[in-house]
Amino acid sequence: MAESNLPLRDFDEESETDSETELLIRRDVPSGRNNNNSNNNNTGRRRKSSTGYSGVDVDGGGGSFLGNLFGSHISGSAAGQIRYRNERSRERAKNSNGIYSSISKLAQLTHTSSGVAGGTGAVTAGGSGSGVATGDVGVTTSGAAAAGGSALPPGDHLSNGGTHATIVDPENGSSTVFYQHNRRKSKSRSIGNICKLCLCSCWRKWFRPRELRARTVNLGRVNTEKFPPNEIRNQKYNFITFLPLVLFEQFRFFLNLYFLLMALSQFIPDIRIGYPYTYWGPLGFVLMVTICREAVDDLRRHQRDHEVNSQKYKRLSATNGSGYEMVPSSKLKVGDIIIVEKNERVPSDLILLRTSDRSGSVFVRTDQLDGETDWKPRLAVPYTQKLSRDSELHSIDASFYVEKPQNDIHSFIATFCMADGSEDTGLSVENTLWANTVVAAGTATGIVIYTGCETRSVMNNSQPRSKVGLLDMEINGLTKVLFCAVLGLSLVMMMLKGFGGPWYRYMFRFVLLFSYIIPISLRVNLDMGKAFYSWQMQNDDNIKGTVVRSTTIPEELGRISYVLTDKTGTLTQNEMVFKKIHLGIVSHDADTFHHIGQMIQKLSGNILQQQQGSVSSSSSGGESTKPIMFAGNRMRRPEGWREWEAVRALALCHNVTPVSDDEDNRSVSTASTVTGGNNSPTKSVINIEAPGSTDTEHQYQAASPDEIALVKWTEQVGLTLIARDLNTMTLQVKTPSEDNDILLHYQILQLFPFTSESKRMGIIVRESKSGQITFYLKGADVVMSSIVQYNDWLSEESGNMAREGLRTLVVAKKVLTEEQYSDFETRYNAARLSITDRVAKVAAVTESLERELELLCLTGVEDRLQENVRPTLELLRNAGVRVWMLTGDKLETACCIAKSSQLIGRNQGLHVLRSVKTRTDAHQELNSFRRKQGHALVISGESLEVCLQYYRPEFLELATASPAVVCCRCSPTQKAQVVALIQKHTGKRTCAVGDGGNDVSMIQQADAGVGIEGREGRQASLAGDFSIPQFSHIAKLLLIHGRRSYKRSAALSQFVIHRGLIITTLQAVFSAVFYLSSVALYQGFLMVGYSTLYTMFPVFSLVLDQDITSETAVTYPELYKDLSKGRSLSYKTFFIWVLISIYQGGVIMYGALILFVDEFIHIVAISFSALIMTELIMVALTVRTWHRLMVLAELFSLALYLISLAVLHEYFDWEFIWSYDFLWKVSLITLVSCLPLYIIKFLRKKCSPPSYLKLS
Repeated sequence: MAESNLPLRDFDEESETDSETELLIRRDVPSGRNNNNSNNNNTGRRRKSSTGYSGVDVDGGGGSFLGNLFGSHISGSAAGQIRYRNERSRERAKNSNGIYSSISKLAQLTHTSSGVAGGTGAVTAGGSGSGVATGDVGVTTSGAAAAGGSALPPGDHLSNGGTHATIVDPENGSSTVFYQHNRRKSKSRSIGNICKLCLCSCWRKWFRPRELRARTVNLGRVNTEKFPPNEIRNQKYNFITFLPLVLFEQFRFFLNLYFLLMALSQFIPDIRIGYPYTYWGPLGFVLMVTICREAVDDLRRHQRDHEVNSQKYKRLSATNGSGYEMVPSSKLKVGDIIIVEKNERVPSDLILLRTSDRSGSVFVRTDQLDGETDWKPRLAVPYTQKLSRDSELHSIDASFYVEKPQNDIHSFIATFCMADGSEDTGLSVENTLWANTVVAAGTATGIVIYTGCETRSVMNNSQPRSKVGLLDMEINGLTKVLFCAVLGLSLVMMMLKGFGGPWYRYMFRFVLLFSYIIPISLRVNLDMGKAFYSWQMQNDDNIKGTVVRSTTIPEELGRISYVLTDKTGTLTQNEMVFKKIHLGIVSHDADTFHHIGQMIQKLSGNILQQQQGSVSSSSSGGESTKPIMFAGNRMRRPEGWREWEAVRALALCHNVTPVSDDEDNRSVSTASTVTGGNNSPTKSVINIEAPGSTDTEHQYQAASPDEIALVKWTEQVGLTLIARDLNTMTLQVKTPSEDNDILLHYQILQLFPFTSESKRMGIIVRESKSGQITFYLKGADVVMSSIVQYNDWLSEESGNMAREGLRTLVVAKKVLTEEQYSDFETRYNAARLSITDRVAKVAAVTESLERELELLCLTGVEDRLQENVRPTLELLRNAGVRVWMLTGDKLETACCIAKSSQLIGRNQGLHVLRSVKTRTDAHQELNSFRRKQGHALVISGESLEVCLQYYRPEFLELATASPAVVCCRCSPTQKAQVVALIQKHTGKRTCAVGDGGNDVSMIQQADAGVGIEGREGRQASLAGDFSIPQFSHIAKLLLIHGRRSYKRSAALSQFVIHRGLIITTLQAVFSAVFYLSSVALYQGFLMVGYSTLYTMFPVFSLVLDQDITSETAVTYPELYKDLSKGRSLSYKTFFIWVLISIYQGGVIMYGALILFVDEFIHIVAISFSALIMTELIMVALTVRTWHRLMVLAELFSLALYLISLAVLHEYFDWEFIWSYDFLWKVSLITLVSCLPLYIIKFLRKKCSPPSYLKLS
């Protein structure tokens, strides 16, 4: 039987964790029937067992490892095969025959029985009970039984501490050696495995991202599962990571890393040149400034985080006598039940359990989360709302099963379950309070379900990143070119010198000598320049209130190609103002609103009495109530009925609730018990003089600021909403006699809320006195035009208002009889109880009522824009900056603001990308938009996701080419995603502007983030790189300060590089002339003084230079377009400065060598003096607008150098300095080095002047 056919049982199924390991070796012994095949089986095969150890191919030679281990047992040409296996149990070795028991089982499992009687040495495994017949398989204690040697006794120990035995197969003569290892090696392997296990588990615990999973939150019981702490953390560093991360960020720049290596090399005596402080001083200064700046910034972040995390909340406690305890926000845990008062920030994600309102509803402000100023109603869990007290929440046995944390703020799935199964309620987003929202009215009690990094608001925010300006990256690339030049120049010197002796030492000395070609002062000058630009921005009187929070990227403002802005609070003021009402035959605006008020007063005092007579009845307050109704023939309607019907419709058709802060609860409203904050855009304060009462301050709350504006206007013209609950509404009519105002009571029969799909809202009311039932409906003109009766003015007037930037609403009514309403109610209730297609059936029943409505009026409401928004957007558009508006608001609202703010030009069309959900829809819509050249694009967040999923390159190509883009219904994550896509697709610089917490991700992602400190809080302002009080400041920030910062930094960096190149040229010429010696031309203080005392002030004074005035930059914004091309600092300008440096350095050095006569020190004096004078003159040639500090810096540096000539006798010969020869030689060399450059600059300015010079 060939070896390849021999069955070899793998013991994987028996492998267990044990400390002993067995080695199995099988070999073939030549016999009569397989002798021919013995030579073909000399090569063993390798197998791997479950222990993880591979088999080892065994050579039959006696000098092999296994030959030495087993002696002559594996000698000859027989090949073996090895594998390891773990014992199944330690019990096998308890008795003296344990080894034979194992061998017996092994013989069973190998299935090598042939029925031939065994020969000499065959034994029976006694005491094992295995049932193996004697002679089936020969078992010996040594392979010598087959090889002819002496057998070892059972269990004999080898020198390595193991025992072995051999199994002989009588059929083919093959044998298997059973070897039992010592436990010591196994123990050492076990310790190693334990260490590996510990390290892996620590790595997974500390660095693996946390797995998000669904959870069960128990109500009234402690939750044992661990969740993240409820802490807000915006810090970049902690105590341990601060220094390593800051140093890493600094040495990412090739410039700093290069000088670190150069400074470290000065600790080696053989290659030291000059003094170590000439290298370590500038580098240490740069690092110290950076470390201090980062420490201060991060400390401020920590203080802001600590302030938020320390805010205290009421947590229900079953043990505390008062029923609750005050705990900081950071100590809240999942399962805690907390109470959030009005105007308090929600500290974590909650499920709403109870509210102070009997209906279980509460209003929240979500502007910090989604940017919408509308108040959102939230509903408590019905079962817990029915409890009489909050303390009873601890006594019920219930739980919430909630979905895993995610970043979708518009959806939520959870289930409320009682332990006894009596209650099982599905929950949605209407039952939640997300973190960072604010309770606007009432008191809310909720249970914590997500904390810390698992809350919706945090998951929608990105981690703050360290921003690096494009100018810094360009300079980093130039320094790499300069480094290659250093290596190349050093290599040329070594090739001329020869590679004899310690050539590598000379090579490195040359590198050090030429290292000034990459000046460390470049970083110092740029950082100081950026600090100066930031100071100028903050002290500009034209943009007061500007704060620069990141001083590392001010020049980024000079190269912006895309501005992405929020709408609410950024372009608008969050204030709705009622501007116009059109009644079909007449239009009223702010100048004629008082006429409507006069008509209503006239109707209430005269016509009502004619229509209704003196109807007196006792109302709840004891006043005389006069119901109002105009019915019958239209010809009999009195003058002013159109105004009255329109005002009454606006006062009734809404979802506004008046609330009061009176401690005596004198308000007749029962919808809420407490009110929201006074600064809410969806709440307004009015003063009502109710009959028989003193002045009472009323406040309005609603889900839409538009409705607040409408109700405020009706109050202004004499019809005031003074009370409302779920079923009734009360209006107050102002009469000429203020003591006899009329109260009108209405019963609310049905309410149809506004939805983005229907684009309209309606209400059915019954007038209490007359019993008349009226259906009022208001909505967008696009849907109302087909609902109302035929007219010839609605379409034209709505277009006119839209062009004015007003948000239009069409208001209509329909009078219903009792029979009509009863029929409708029956069908409506049946549709609401339908199990299948409920939404469609309800909509169908409602639409049956929306036919042939009487058109009452068309209203126009303005969302008041920020100051100077229109001219600012026009300036940006003329400057070549494309403006995108990213908002979480509705599509209609976004379009209105885009038009009113003139984000879309007067001659530009507007293409609204309809809602797409499939790949085919996206393809059709993109093709449709492609055919509309020059149109602005409007797209929703959902459609944006689909387009990016299937046609990302095509969509970005079309969108970035569009003059303006409006993205509505955008989540905070989508806003940041849009910014990242623009950056990646175009490679242009972006600027994001926002004022709310939902804009933080966008601001942090953009190359320059600008936060506005407005009514939505300071979160965006604190997260931004720049903070401004209003949007109009962005124009001057970009066109003036951004331009100056970029132009100045570009000029400063190139001049500093020129300063290093010219002195390196001098050194190279000097070394080449003086026998390729690696000796410094200027020693010690001269090198330090060259880049500090003698040239630092004039060079740094370039930060005061400006090519155009502020007025010119704003008057001609087209000048800004050239900056985005990056021509002020490019490889072209860089190599021009390189040629200038080589020319001037060569002229100075060769001129000094030619003109010097006596001593070497004269060469140093002539060349260094000419060098200083050349640098001062070059600064003067570079300046475009002189400042008095520039002149002072030039004179001061020249004076310092003249003093040095007189004082530093170690470097200058005093007698030669005072001689006439020194003066004319220095003057001649300076003139030759600078005059040609001045002539070239003059001719270029005359023949090809830059654009800004043409204007001036």
